[in-house]
Amino acid sequence: MTPAAAPRANRLYAWSVVGVVCLGTIVNYLSRNTLAVLAPQLEHLLKFGATEYSYVVAAFQLAYTLMQPVCGFVLDRIGLRAGFALFAALWSVAGMLHAFAGGWVGLAVLRGGLGATEATAIPAGMKAIGEWFRGAERSAATGWFNVGTSFGAMLAPPLVVGLTLAFGWRAAFVATGMLGLVWAALWYAVYRSPADTDPDTDPDTGTAAAPPRVGVLEIVRSRRYWALAIPRFLSEPAWQTFNFWIPLYLATERHWDLKQIALFAWTPFLAADLGGVFGGYLSPFLIRRLKLPLVTARAAVAGIGSVLMIAPGLIALAGDAYLAMALFCVGGFAHQMISVTINTLSADLFPSRTLGTANGWVGAAGWTGGLLFSLLIGQLVHVTGYGPLFACLGVFDLLGFAALAVMLRGLRSIEEAG
Repeated sequence: MTPAAAPRANRLYAWSVVGVVCLGTIVNYLSRNTLAVLAPQLEHLLKFGATEYSYVVAAFQLAYTLMQPVCGFVLDRIGLRAGFALFAALWSVAGMLHAFAGGWVGLAVLRGGLGATEATAIPAGMKAIGEWFRGAERSAATGWFNVGTSFGAMLAPPLVVGLTLAFGWRAAFVATGMLGLVWAALWYAVYRSPADTDPDTDPDTGTAAAPPRVGVLEIVRSRRYWALAIPRFLSEPAWQTFNFWIPLYLATERHWDLKQIALFAWTPFLAADLGGVFGGYLSPFLIRRLKLPLVTARAAVAGIGSVLMIAPGLIALAGDAYLAMALFCVGGFAHQMISVTINTLSADLFPSRTLGTANGWVGAAGWTGGLLFSLLIGQLVHVTGYGPLFACLGVFDLLGFAALAVMLRGLRSIEEAG
């Protein structure tokens, strides 16, 4: 069954795939955000500071950055069903092993292992959507799948704090880590790709002859790749700052305790959920109502999101912590509009047979930006405070949109290009 036929003949299954991928992404982000929630406590227990914490975060980011293209390549070669299940089982083990960390160096090593295995999440999710959805509907499916990235981060503060208060911080790592094993078994049991029923059919066109895979060098040399890689490089620092640094910001600059952080630190991720879904449906709306070409409509959504990203850049001006949290919420909403757009564009511009690899390389560009910015925070936050660093985020996204708009000019989706 081809993706073109799937929404008609098996639409329920196609959307159930989105649901299972979303659940896996929730598990993935819950596991990775456990450390961010526990960071204020672990700084005291394991005796490290903001600089050492930035190195721990960087270990995850570096491994994640390097492994995204590798994970995408593996998914394209061994298949999405087996590949995604394998990596989920591995990240589960890596997450549970955090319970045995005795200092920041050991924590950094374990974070590297977690990053290397969790890097499969977005390339795998986009490959699944590329296989089962086409055209304007892709962004709606991406919006719902992308809910998992922020919902997992949203669940982390109350769940991890509750587990820590009841059983200790080591139990929190074990509990959030082991969920990956459960999900891996579920994924392997339920997922089937269109190629499983008709392996000779091209999933992008529905024709009998499937085209050869595009090589890695051809991907990274293409204008299509750089049209996505540059804005992803500039936009990703915001999301990684929200994921890794909000609890420490609230503890150090707003003087909140662990319970206050648990009560409010999840709200930007709820807003991000709404932004991802809204962004996913906005481009089909623009296509229908304004008759915009598909790629132009995607770019328009990214433009709206980049303007809204000015809000978190103003956090230094917030008079109290609650207003700061509101600005974080606007930032979460706006960023996920941009993220959904760029991820969907990877499926619009690259064939599904090589989508895992292409999306992995785009993700690597983004995580390079996030890694560099996290290291910058670790080195400068003691001197500048968080305010000027947050201000950079809004500027980055405006520059990223400018690059996206210029480099997408004249490009068409793979379906439009025929």
